[in-house]
Amino acid sequence: MGSALVIENDPSDDLRRLGDWLTEAGLELTVLRPHAGDELPETLDDYLALIVLGGDQNAYAAEDGTPGAPWFPALEGLLRKAVRYRVPTLALCLGGQLLAAAHGGRVERSTSGPEVGPGLIGKRDAADTDPLFKWVPLIPDVIQWHRDEITELPLSAVLLAASSRYPHQAFRIGDRAWGTQFHIECDADMIEAWARSDAATLDELGYDPESVVLATTRALADVEEVWQPFAQRFAALALGELPDADIPVTGFGRTLPLLGQ
Repeated sequence: MGSALVIENDPSDDLRRLGDWLTEAGLELTVLRPHAGDELPETLDDYLALIVLGGDQNAYAAEDGTPGAPWFPALEGLLRKAVRYRVPTLALCLGGQLLAAAHGGRVERSTSGPEVGPGLIGKRDAADTDPLFKWVPLIPDVIQWHRDEITELPLSAVLLAASSRYPHQAFRIGDRAWGTQFHIECDADMIEAWARSDAATLDELGYDPESVVLATTRALADVEEVWQPFAQRFAALALGELPDADIPVTGFGRTLPLLGQ
């Protein structure tokens, strides 16, 4: 039957609630932790889907050319193969930045400063024909925790959601690879841990850590209301059970069916 391959880039950002939602929808998960020494596969032949999580690393290389993490070049290679071979892909925050970078986009330290805590994003018109985002409300709740941003989307990308400070909040490449700047997987314990470990950022913003944790925790029910059905649809797509998954893909000039290989 196969499983979805999950890449955990940082021990502070695991699957949490997203893992529960996907498994409840019938999708088995295989988690690799390259930060702990797990090797990435060369292909995705044995997997139904690819999920790439966030982390504290940078999606761009340092000035001396060193990648943000040793496994990032191989991970970007997998992200390119996922798009080429139409493997359903969901990449969150750092994962979304890596998806963009792997396809010619640009990721940089944001000149707008860090974005932390609960927030709202706005869907773009292209989301109306997207098999996952068309069911998301016009202005959904999300969790933000980043200081880098995608400053240029790949030419092949379709923008699905934006916000005033960070215009590239969600996008799709091809017909079944989605990237987001925001988080949907967090639970209260994860947010509390981030507030402790990222105290310098909160201090930089003038935020009270307890207030950030409280506000974010209060938003979790609204996040679940929106993004659990989203995760269920992604699982259904990976399992070949999404009946309304045909979508027009920019640049191909035709509608590509998502079901079947």
